[in-house]
Formats: sequence, C-alpha cells, structure tokens
Amino acid sequence: MKNLENRRVLLNARPVGVPGADYFSIDEQPVNPLKDGEFLIHNSFLSVDPAMRGWVNDAPNYSPPVPVGSVMRAFAVGEIIASNHPGYAVGETVSGLFGWQRFAISNGDDVMRRVDDADLSPTLALGVLGLNGITAYFGLLDLCDPQPGETVVVSTAAGAVGSCVGQIAKIRGCKTVGIAGGADKVHSCLNAFGYDAAIDYKNSNDLEADIGQACADGVDGYFDNTCGPISDAVFANLALGARITVCGTAAIQEWQPLPVGPRVHRQLMVNRARMSGFLVLDYKARYAEAVAALANWVRSGEITYREHILDGFEQAPQALQMLYRGENNGKLLIRVD
Repeated sequence: MKNLENRRVLLNARPVGVPGADYFSIDEQPVNPLKDGEFLIHNSFLSVDPAMRGWVNDAPNYSPPVPVGSVMRAFAVGEIIASNHPGYAVGETVSGLFGWQRFAISNGDDVMRRVDDADLSPTLALGVLGLNGITAYFGLLDLCDPQPGETVVVSTAAGAVGSCVGQIAKIRGCKTVGIAGGADKVHSCLNAFGYDAAIDYKNSNDLEADIGQACADGVDGYFDNTCGPISDAVFANLALGARITVCGTAAIQEWQPLPVGPRVHRQLMVNRARMSGFLVLDYKARYAEAVAALANWVRSGEITYREHILDGFEQAPQALQMLYRGENNGKLLIRVD
C-alpha cells in the first residue's frame, strides 16, 4: 500500500437532470492505511448506470444524494490487494458499491458479492451477473410473472437491463416485443437478443398503433424502463390481467414538479391490470439465486450480452450523458487502468 496514489472522480456541484462532465473533477491522493477489519480493492472496471442520475440529483429518491465533494457513487469490480479482514483474502475478486475510483477501502458492508465464476469475465459482475441482470430477473419473474404464450413488452429493450429481460421472457416461453431508439438498437433486439419484434420509437409515426400491431392479443407483461410517452402507448394496448413493472423513468427529464401525463387509472381498472414499482435493493437476500440462474443461462448461450468499454479513468465524467443519449452499444463500463 505504500506510495499508492488513488485517482477519484468527485461530484463538484448538485446537478439538475443528467450531469455532464462539468459537474465532476478528477483528483489524486495517497491511499490511507488499512484499519483492522478493512481491505483494499484495486478496481479494474467501473459501472455506468441510469440510476446514477438519481443518486446525484437533490430530489426524493430511495437513497440520499451523493454529497457534493465526495467520490461518485458507483458499482465496480476489482481485486483485493491487501487485507486486515479475516473474511476477505488477498487475491479475491469482489464487486460492490466502491465508487468511481482506482482504489477502494472496504469493511465488507458495500460488497455485493464475491466474483468466483472463474470461467466468466469479471465484467459480467457489473452487467448480466450484477445489478442489471438481477434487476431483470426479479423485476420480470416476480412482478410481471410471465407465463408461456404471453406477450411481454420491454422498453429500452437493447439496454443492459432490457436485453436481459427480453431473453429471460423468451426462456419462459413468451412472445417478446422490444421498444428501442434507432435502427441499430432495433437490429440488436432482433439479431442479438432474440426479440420476436422490435419497434423504433424514434421513427414511429404512431407508436400506439405499432405496439397494437405487434401485440395482436394485447400486452400481458410490460417491463417499463422509461415511463413517459412510450409507456402511454403501451398502456393503451394492455391485455386483461396485465402486469407492469416500473423499473426506470428515463423519459422524465425533471422530477420536480412531478410530471403530469395521461391518467392510466381507467386502463388499469378495465383490464384488471397490476402496476408495481420495483427496486432491486429490496431483493438483496436473494441475489445469489438470480446470479446462479443467470450464470447458467450465459454458459448455455440462452442469454447473450454486449459490453461497451471506455478505456481510461478520464472517460468517467462524460459517461453518464453518453449513456442517456443512447450512444453506447451494450453495458457501459470504464476500464480503470
């Protein structure tokens, strides 16, 4: 640990909406000595996730905002290079909420899991075998409860979560319809992730009608990563007994004041539909169940994935805006060194 310099991405100011590079800075400082019960992680990859927008904005959310002047909250994966903790050994690979920094000191509370799938890339711990895949697994299977032969619609269908949702729905014997932005992402939905149909919302003249055509018997399950106009169009096509998982609100630019859109109460009532908010952190006790199933599907080829890796720590400050502009082609990651 002697003479180790830590590079960190700090939050400079409280943004509104999606923060750009101006809201972050990179500094260097010596790594602090380990205390008893602590260990040192050398991060190899940092995650870029839509949830990070909510973590920095000062608006009602499920966790307090990242303090201004602090390391940007983020998931990362890396190797333990020093340890004063009896439960964590040097050489182990772990993933967790270690932040946008090269080195992280942990006492184990922020560890999500040990990464011991030696036959699989450690980057998957931030994607299909991390919060993205676990979100897809429980958000779809527990809340949407897809049954064979039903139709499942997914928004941001080519994204790290959406692509996994679609593939799990196919494994469960469902017809899958993806909604994505742009011809390239529609192509990925159809050719990489096995959707039965895909709709380009950016080039649709009547999204409601396009969804209706793709879902002739209605939408039985809707995995909602966007809210907003896309979801309005889906709600007009609900089947009797539909189940909706609200996982993300990417289409909502500002949360204060609360946006006012079409009222969906009657659509839910008439179709006896169920709409549930979803937060993957509520499922911590069952993460291992999801990871085991997802890893087996990856090994069998039933789940495929794509990664978009930015090389170099300097890429981090502008990465969130890149993600929200949809410029990534796969799970967005930053290679630290």
